[in-house]
Amino acid sequence: MDSAVVTRWWWVRHAPVVDAHLGRLSGQADVDANVTDLKSFESLAPHLPKGAVWVLTHLKRSQQTAHALCRAGAERTNVRVEQVFVEQAFGDWTNKTWNEVGVTDQAQAFWNDPAHERPPGDGAESFDDVCRRVAPRIDQITHEYLGRDIVCIAHAGSIRAAVALALALTPEQALALDVKNTALTRLDFISNEANLIGQGSWRVVGLNQLGVTT
Repeated sequence: MDSAVVTRWWWVRHAPVVDAHLGRLSGQADVDANVTDLKSFESLAPHLPKGAVWVLTHLKRSQQTAHALCRAGAERTNVRVEQVFVEQAFGDWTNKTWNEVGVTDQAQAFWNDPAHERPPGDGAESFDDVCRRVAPRIDQITHEYLGRDIVCIAHAGSIRAAVALALALTPEQALALDVKNTALTRLDFISNEANLIGQGSWRVVGLNQLGVTT
């Protein structure tokens, strides 16, 4: 019998965007992160594994968060950029507040079914779309780095999609997860040396942890 192989995903949501208090739908806009809260990075960095593969999105807030964690003591030696793990695309609503979106038929339709309804505009996605693009890439990277640690600095939408994959949640159920900035979500994939992509089982070690030993 093949011995079990554990591939560990360490998902971290990026630091808050600048002016986060305004509640804008940043989506795929390339806005800066506010990395001034040094305690949040100093709390998280010691818990991230050494020798891990680091996966970042191409957006500045992912990259800036990774740099801040390294300044706080995290070790980053092997880095790859994965645009697939970017945040949900909000189309015409990008960078708008909900007040700016307003009360429209499209907004009401979105709130009636936020898991499947798309905002207006070219390239806009539903959360279900996010799950469908994120899950296959998680399977592929897991297979590529079997038995390794993978630190992924990503976004609320892609982390919810990862949890949905691990727990076999519906998009509606996954949207109920509140993903905090600079919080850690740990997901382990258990397989064997001869596994095929997607064959194995997921174990949830921790969700949305802030400064908690894992």
